[in-house]
Amino acid sequence: MNKRLYVDFHILQTVPPSCINRDDTGSPKTAVYGGVLRARVSSQAWKHAMRAAFAENAQLDVGKRTKKAAELVKEQILVLDPELDAADKLAKKALENAGIKFDEKSKKDDTVTKALFFMSTAQAKALAELAVEGSADKKQYRDALKAAPSMDMALFGRMVADDPSLNYDAAAQVAHSISTHAVQNEYDYFTAVDDCQAEDNAGAGHLGTVEYNSSTLYRYATVNVMELAGQLGAEQAAETVRAFGEAFLFSMPTGKQNSFANRTLPDAVYVTIREDQPVNLCGAFERAVPRSAQGYAEPSKAALAQYAQQMYSSFAEAPAQSFTVGSGLEELAPAQTAKAMLDALEKAVRDALAGNEVG
Repeated sequence: MNKRLYVDFHILQTVPPSCINRDDTGSPKTAVYGGVLRARVSSQAWKHAMRAAFAENAQLDVGKRTKKAAELVKEQILVLDPELDAADKLAKKALENAGIKFDEKSKKDDTVTKALFFMSTAQAKALAELAVEGSADKKQYRDALKAAPSMDMALFGRMVADDPSLNYDAAAQVAHSISTHAVQNEYDYFTAVDDCQAEDNAGAGHLGTVEYNSSTLYRYATVNVMELAGQLGAEQAAETVRAFGEAFLFSMPTGKQNSFANRTLPDAVYVTIREDQPVNLCGAFERAVPRSAQGYAEPSKAALAQYAQQMYSSFAEAPAQSFTVGSGLEELAPAQTAKAMLDALEKAVRDALAGNEVG
């Protein structure tokens, strides 16, 4: 029987007036859940923020998703041979040998790929080495793009429509964050003053409106540790789970951040290591948390703890190991600092992958 190992992250986070993720009309994204309107932040928005957080960590190999993959290979070719004049052509040919197609109809640049392509630094280096060596073996080029994925490629996956053999299954899933309560979007009417306006003209230089809301969000993500270990190896998998957890806790999408300064930290965090299946606890908020003198964060913590225990007594096994950060969830696991939790999580994953008992 194949071993199963999942790490689930549950976060409650209060966000003040903000518009951190908006739709095509500029309105904050929303969703109807439990029959009422909720604030929503898409999984894509938060994953992008997490990848930005990964990139700030110099110790992590972070891939790049781009149509300019040839530029990445060219950079590595010039590292190997700075005097090479044909680096552009070699880079493009290397990717073509690997099965990547270019947008030949582009009027501006025929070295851009037809679709965004996700590539690690190690893969760009491997292609560059083959190109400089003069290899014509297309299998070698394709193998170079299959090996050595970056940690974010292993976490979030890669899809290549032209060649599915280059795909990676995502080891992590991130849910759309929703408010634990009903919301109603509001409008901020603002003006901008022209500093050089004539004294006899008191009008504003610009008028506008921006839509916003405020909420206590329930955020959920899960990592399939065995899938991750299969792609990165046990040691790097444990480090990657920690990096994922740290980024999920502390990152935030940057929409309208200069307008609202809405950067907050979680109110409470609940992390579990499971050996059966991932369990999203959003059902705790199917019945919207009602307005109260305590606000929304405290009753949301109580609802999450109660629902988790209800699930464990009826449908799901209790986690092999649990951690909490912040107050209000101590009945699920003792509270500790974020750093201590991440240290303990990394060790627990490493021990589990080594065959040691979890918990």
